[in-house]
Amino acid sequence: MRIIPAIDIINGQCVRLTKGNYDTKKVYNENPVQVAKAFEDAGIQHLHVVDLDGAKASHIINYKVLEAIANSTQLKIDFGGGLKSDEDIRIAFESGASQITGGSVAVKKPDLFESWIRTYGSDKIILGADCKNEKIAVSGWYEESDLEVVPFIKNYRGKGISYVICTDISKDGMLQGPSFDLYERILQEVSGIKLIASGGISKYDELPQLAELGCEGVIIGKAIYENKITLKQLEHFILNQ
Repeated sequence: MRIIPAIDIINGQCVRLTKGNYDTKKVYNENPVQVAKAFEDAGIQHLHVVDLDGAKASHIINYKVLEAIANSTQLKIDFGGGLKSDEDIRIAFESGASQITGGSVAVKKPDLFESWIRTYGSDKIILGADCKNEKIAVSGWYEESDLEVVPFIKNYRGKGISYVICTDISKDGMLQGPSFDLYERILQEVSGIKLIASGGISKYDELPQLAELGCEGVIIGKAIYENKITLKQLEHFILNQ
């Protein structure tokens, strides 16, 4: 199971929110490149970067931060937040993203999102399935849709998607544990999916549990920044899988 730390960006700074609420913003570091390098030094190879300004504005904004991280590390970066057009995705890939994550666009512009899967391939495009009460949420989690998360993922699996990041918004930033039951159900009902768990990771012991379920990756944010899980522990997990 891949360990994927998260760097969320507002105004070029490394921040965390609680349940996606921008009013809960807490700045952890003004230098995201420094944070990314610390992850890389711990043996981590993957990074999840979210442009929170972009998510709110519905177009890419913090691509210079992406570019700086990509130029300063060897990390494989998946990038999301506000990618709504062919131009946005072009800028993201040119700025150094290895993969991009599309959430709202997969709901609101399915034809466009499907064209990205066809153009770039299933290894490059990740489906962002962020949900609240098992209903897909969009637009930086400000809007809840009527789409149920499991059928939503299943539909896109049929369109060629392989990678899915599923965030249970009610768990995000709460440090109370991830949605094990939801992930188990997704993995049982959608065959061949590479599921990346996100939201609520609070302690080291949850990592082997997610691996046991069959998650392909796990995104860890606040637990690292609040020292609930240390980089030394993550290094140990990576080396001993």
